[in-house]
Amino acid sequence: MPRRTEGRVKGAVGWLREHLVVIAAVLAFGYLLLPNLVVVLFSFNDPNGRFNYTWNRFSLDAWLNPCGAPGLCEALGLSLKIGLLATLGATVLGTLVAFALARHRFRGRAATNLLIFLPMATPEVVMGSSLLTLFVGLGIPLGQWTILIAHVMFCLSFVVVTVKARLAGLDPRLEQAAMDLYANELQAFLRVTLPLVFPGILAAALLAFSLSFDDYIITNFNAAPHSITFPMYVWGAASKGTPVQINVIGTLMFLLALTAVLLGQGVGRRKAR
Repeated sequence: MPRRTEGRVKGAVGWLREHLVVIAAVLAFGYLLLPNLVVVLFSFNDPNGRFNYTWNRFSLDAWLNPCGAPGLCEALGLSLKIGLLATLGATVLGTLVAFALARHRFRGRAATNLLIFLPMATPEVVMGSSLLTLFVGLGIPLGQWTILIAHVMFCLSFVVVTVKARLAGLDPRLEQAAMDLYANELQAFLRVTLPLVFPGILAAALLAFSLSFDDYIITNFNAAPHSITFPMYVWGAASKGTPVQINVIGTLMFLLALTAVLLGQGVGRRKAR
C-alpha cells in the first residue's frame, strides 16, 4: 500500500476512534426521537383518505381545528382530569409512605419495602384483570372513579421509590444543624427538609402523570363505554381511521414535556451557580 494511502487510512481510523462516542450518541438520540419527529411531521399532513399513514401534502387544517375529530377532545379532557387527580393522590400518599419508610423503624418495615415493588413488577394485564374482578365483586360500577383508583394504585409505587431515593441521599446533619439553631421540628421540616426533597417529589409527580396519561391496558379493563380516555380513543380510532388531530395532540404533549425538561435543566444550572 502506498505510504500516502496508508497515512489517510490511519487518519480516518484515528478520527473515527476519537469521535466514536459522539457518533454513537447522535445515532442513539436519532433512534429515540425518530417516532416523535414522524408524529410532528404527520400533524401537518392532509391525508388522502381516513388513515394518516402516507404523506400527501402540507396542511394546517388539523392545527386550526384540533377538536375536529368527534370525541377526541372529550377523551383528552378525561385523560387530563384523571391524570391530574391520580398524580395528586399518588404524590401525597407516596410521599408520606416514603417518609415513613425512610425515617422510622417499625415492625413489618422490610415486608412493606418489598410489597411496594410488587405493583411495579406485576404485568399490567394481570393488574387490570385483578382490579376488574375486585370492582365487580364489590359491586362498584365501572367508570371514571374505578380508573382513578387503579391509576393511583399503580402510580403510588413509583412515587414511593422516587421520593425514598431522594431521602436516602439527604444528609441528616442539615436538620440537626437547623434544630441546633433553635428551629423546632416543623420549622426544620418546612425550611430544610422539604426544599431539599422537593425536586424528588416533583420528579415523582411528573412520572406519575406521565404513567397515568399514557396507560391503556389497566384503563381498558376498568373503564365503562362512557369513560373513554385518550389512549383508548387512539386505539379505537386506529381500526377505522386515524384523524390528523391525534398527531396534533401528540405533538403538543411532546413539546410540553420538552419545555418542562428544558426549564428544569435551566433552573438546576441557575441554582448550581
